[in-house]
Amino acid sequence: MGNKKQKSKEIIIVENTKYLIIFAYIMFILLSSFLFNTPRDIIMGMKKIILSPSILLTDYMKLANIGSALFNSSLLMLISLIIARINKISMKGPVIAAIFTIGGFGLFGKNIYNIWAIFLGVYLYSFIQGDKFNKYIITAFFGTALGPLVSQISFGLGLKPFAGILLGNLGGLIVGIILPPLASHFFGFHKGYNLYNLGFTAGIVGTLFMSLLRGFGFENNSTLIVLEGKNLILSIYFFIYFVSMILVGWLINGQNFKGYKALLKDSGRATSDFISQYGFSISLINMGILGILSISYILLVKGQLSGLVIGGVFTVVGFGAFGKHPKNTIPIVVGVYIASIFKVWKINSAGILLAALFGTTLAPISGTFGWKAGILAGFLHVSIVSNTGYLHGGMNLYNNGFAGGIVAAILVPVMESFRKGTINK
Repeated sequence: MGNKKQKSKEIIIVENTKYLIIFAYIMFILLSSFLFNTPRDIIMGMKKIILSPSILLTDYMKLANIGSALFNSSLLMLISLIIARINKISMKGPVIAAIFTIGGFGLFGKNIYNIWAIFLGVYLYSFIQGDKFNKYIITAFFGTALGPLVSQISFGLGLKPFAGILLGNLGGLIVGIILPPLASHFFGFHKGYNLYNLGFTAGIVGTLFMSLLRGFGFENNSTLIVLEGKNLILSIYFFIYFVSMILVGWLINGQNFKGYKALLKDSGRATSDFISQYGFSISLINMGILGILSISYILLVKGQLSGLVIGGVFTVVGFGAFGKHPKNTIPIVVGVYIASIFKVWKINSAGILLAALFGTTLAPISGTFGWKAGILAGFLHVSIVSNTGYLHGGMNLYNNGFAGGIVAAILVPVMESFRKGTINK
């Protein structure tokens, strides 16, 4: 009995440490947001963010200011962390991926207004099913991909304020209720080779709602609000942030990188929880490395570090605990790069930079079938993701997850059949 108590105590200490480290990274962003702008500027910027329709692509750093965007992002991460803690969720790969993804999209699309109706909807679903909310928390977190649906109906359709807010939140509530069963069902569509499963699900749901809105004569205007000219300060800021992850992970891991080589051999196919398999410290190291590589790529192709791009980087970093690593993501990025050479898009345009970053949702394809398959997946992804945004009217923030699900559904059966044929021979 004494050993069991000691083991339980050790687990609690480990969990507390994990939560404390993630909390520290969130607070760094929150507090440092005031280095970019004054409290007054941040408050005024938050007002702009909250009242924005927030559909793709609305860069909060440009719409408001850098400080407000960082403040909004860190606030959303903090809220998510508190909800996870209250519900006694273990700090594993899916939770970290969800928190950093929410933080990333807190720079473009998600805000402290448009997440709550979706959270409540998922909670109501758990209540109806007679389950604990913690069973669906990850779905609730990722489900905020449809936050712009709430904001767009509330503020972007020209409705009277009361009607807009009421209908917007009702839409978010319905989204939250139907997402859990749909997400579970659609997982089989791509068999775990698309890490952003909720992105595919949200794409389907967003398409449903957009179709209904168009049926009533509403249309979402194309939006492209992007920050430019802040590469120096933002690259220094985030290099420090990600290098610290490597250092902290290295220290916790006994001042070595032991175990990282094993992680690099993982296919990354969902659900690959790197924290459960390789430990928190190694996962933190991987997250930091992915962050540095992502920022470096943007600078290498002379892209602009904007809220959109940094949001993509944060998502890649979060999934560094849940399926992504350099070996299975680089082929995807190479595929996107090659596509931009032969096709009509510029490699450093906002859309293609996002395709390179978020396209790594297909990392399990290169992790399972090899780097050539990864390059092909990245190449195809660019074309598909460029055409899916219209379907949901920019209301699904995880548009790349939507497109990634389609790419995986097309490629994986073909890859599997060829592999089986080779084995049979």
